[in-house]
Amino acid sequence: MYIHEIFGKMLEQKLEFIFNKFIHKGEFDSYRELASGHINDTYFIKTKKKPFFVLQRINHGVFKDVPGLIENKVAVSRHIKEKLKDLSKKKRKRRVLTFIKTNTGASYYKDEEGNYWNLMYFIDDSVTFETVNDLKIAYEGGRLLGKFLTLTSDFDASKLIEVIPKFHDMSFRYKQFEDALKIASKERLIKAKEQIALVENLKEEMHIIQGLKESGAIKMRVTHNDTKIANILFNTKNKGLCVIDTDTVMPGIVHYDFGDAIRTICNTAAEDETNLDLVAFNAEYYKAYTEGFLKKMSPFLSPLELKYLPLAAKTMIFIMALRFLTDYLNGDIYYKTKYPEHNFDRAKNQFKLIESFSERIAV
Repeated sequence: MYIHEIFGKMLEQKLEFIFNKFIHKGEFDSYRELASGHINDTYFIKTKKKPFFVLQRINHGVFKDVPGLIENKVAVSRHIKEKLKDLSKKKRKRRVLTFIKTNTGASYYKDEEGNYWNLMYFIDDSVTFETVNDLKIAYEGGRLLGKFLTLTSDFDASKLIEVIPKFHDMSFRYKQFEDALKIASKERLIKAKEQIALVENLKEEMHIIQGLKESGAIKMRVTHNDTKIANILFNTKNKGLCVIDTDTVMPGIVHYDFGDAIRTICNTAAEDETNLDLVAFNAEYYKAYTEGFLKKMSPFLSPLELKYLPLAAKTMIFIMALRFLTDYLNGDIYYKTKYPEHNFDRAKNQFKLIESFSERIAV
């Protein structure tokens, strides 16, 4: 038997063992790994008959308080389910993630190696998209994020732990950048001279939303914090079902979620595309996404929050450009890279996207 077959059999036995630590009526049949996500290990669990399940191992090397993380997403899902109580039980299971408790009543199982696992029902007849190539998908993505934020608008965000401290904190990201400048090689400083100047020129504008947050002018609320289109679940007719991958749910401001979604769906090229002529901001997707988002979210936003949505998009593109550039100056210690200039190419890509955004959208 080949080594990978032996490993596969051992993994199957382990997954079946862990799966049976949870309260369910399913009989384990087989598994397959789900490719979505780059941090956690996620497996589709097929049982002898439906329902099927999703078993997930949370990476405790990345997330320092995994029990808190799991309680965050369980509490938010429970809240949404209560808000959808007028729907049938079957429909509710398709509109919000449903987490299953262990045999001891806990929300997670911790194995002998210190790994944390949680179990969810699999939502049948559903699809996800890695990229947007249709205005309807953009619109539905915005509508679903808006709906998620409206359903959680009355949830006390202070009850959630901060899963990744200072994740979108602009002052923190600038401090990291300034520290990187001090240790960067002369060669990389010279290569990145133009991008470094852009960071300095945009500093005041890129702190506007941060300042409004710190002053309390913008409401703190439940935010998803990973609003790429792949984290929206659609039915087979391309209608949005629910928001998934809620590991990063924590207190934040609406601009984080809106801006990050726009950043990821409106780039006409891949994030590390080196031919910058291919990189442009798709204003039509922006309009479609915004329309869907505001259809649900508009009544829940203050005039100030509405005013700064366009700047949020620019800010979230910038913060990723800054993080890529910082890592490049640091010698590529955070993001995985495939070649020496990979982070620099990513940074240039995002700076080009900011330029294109500024030509098309008024802030």
